[in-house]
Amino acid sequence: MIVNNSAVSQWCSILRMTIAVALIPASSAYANERHVYNISVDYALSRLFIEARFAHPVTSITARSRDAGKYLVDVRGCDQQRNIRMRNRRMMLPQGGIDCIYYTVDLSKAARHDRNYRDLAVGNAIIAPSLWLWRPEVNVRSEIDVNFTLPRDVRVSVPWRKREDSKDSYRIRRSPESSYAPVVFGNFDFREIAIEGSILRVSLLRGADNVDKQAMFDWVEETAKHVNLAYGRFPNPAPQVVVVPINAGRGSGPVPFGQVIRDGGETVQLFVNPDRSMNDFKADWTATHEFSHLMLPYLERRYRWISEGFSQYYQNVLLVRAGIYDEQYAWQKLYDGYERGRKSRPELSPNEAAEGRVRSGTMKIYWSGAALALMADVELREQSGGKESLDSILGKLQQCCLPGDRVWSGEALFQKLDTLATRPVFIPLLRRYADTAGFPDTRDVFVRLGIATGGGKIKFRRNGELSEIRLAITRGDPNHVDQQLAGTIGKR
Repeated sequence: MIVNNSAVSQWCSILRMTIAVALIPASSAYANERHVYNISVDYALSRLFIEARFAHPVTSITARSRDAGKYLVDVRGCDQQRNIRMRNRRMMLPQGGIDCIYYTVDLSKAARHDRNYRDLAVGNAIIAPSLWLWRPEVNVRSEIDVNFTLPRDVRVSVPWRKREDSKDSYRIRRSPESSYAPVVFGNFDFREIAIEGSILRVSLLRGADNVDKQAMFDWVEETAKHVNLAYGRFPNPAPQVVVVPINAGRGSGPVPFGQVIRDGGETVQLFVNPDRSMNDFKADWTATHEFSHLMLPYLERRYRWISEGFSQYYQNVLLVRAGIYDEQYAWQKLYDGYERGRKSRPELSPNEAAEGRVRSGTMKIYWSGAALALMADVELREQSGGKESLDSILGKLQQCCLPGDRVWSGEALFQKLDTLATRPVFIPLLRRYADTAGFPDTRDVFVRLGIATGGGKIKFRRNGELSEIRLAITRGDPNHVDQQLAGTIGKR
């Protein structure tokens, strides 16, 4: 590691402000030890100055990325100790432990680490905590309070839970750490958008001058409300939403790419093409798909086909309920997707397809779970006489278990869902299809729903045994639909 001692005087002066930030004690039933990080950033967004005070002396701290050491400028104990050695992505602290360190991170250099953010305007920086947050382990017994001291006109957006007792203070608790969450610094547009069950913390970064900001925030709000059409409320009370403008040449469609990250909290990140019209954005399914992921906890990699599949199912169902798709179009898209899944690597089971990086297996991963979602939804509605549905069971899951702080297996999730239903539905489906080569056969379900599929085109039949269930799936609970759409009619 190369240490630049010339930075010491600069960041020490800035840290005088940071040290003045009170280390506010807070009781919590969640953890019995709390580490406190005080973080300053300079006006040029070139350096992060970090004071870490630990709940007890520690002998090592780590960064989650192996590249984090590249961006360290200076590190020493708060008592000026400098016998701190580096080993891979671990700081080896003095024998006997240390309870406080100062370190500096080259923010401008680290912000260039991820090429996904290369289209951002000057004055915006995204840097994953994995590159700068050197920390002890966070588990059920420990957590981290993070306090930011920011220059005027500089904001910060993080995935962590905001502390109500202090401005720009947050709390990091155990999470699945599915990937590297974004932390945003700079002069960007930020709104807190209240919808039923949640306050969305939405950051619209700057990368183009032709963005209609109000229309973009309205679009995020409307799209998030699609998820509320499942059971009447949003599954996370305060998710981070980051909207990143990109160059039109980096992907087709208004939202070429999106992802959900469970790292210290839940983040929905949407990469958008600002050259597309708002009508294009409203007709696009990508954001609805990503928001739908939050209705399930984070699953082990081999069960990725469940999380992706449930989102595939719901993106179509919810867009009908929102009035963006008509019923026939949605069922045609589901049928086409199931056919693509059926043709994709028929020699593999869904678990096998999701475990490895197999070519041509993407459609199996994305549509196998969608087939199980349809089967479960129909069976729940049929056996309960319409009193239960996939919507209602996922609503109960949200009440008991979401947002989640751990990684779930497919078995654990489906067992939990079965405890929330009157009779087991999910585990029998998992046992039948998860490790079985081929694709869950939805043809009989389509017939019973009154959907003919001749020649690759669907057609509704009047005498379908379960045609009322088909209508109920796309109609949803009228109370939820009316409630969520009431506030968006004027924006259409």
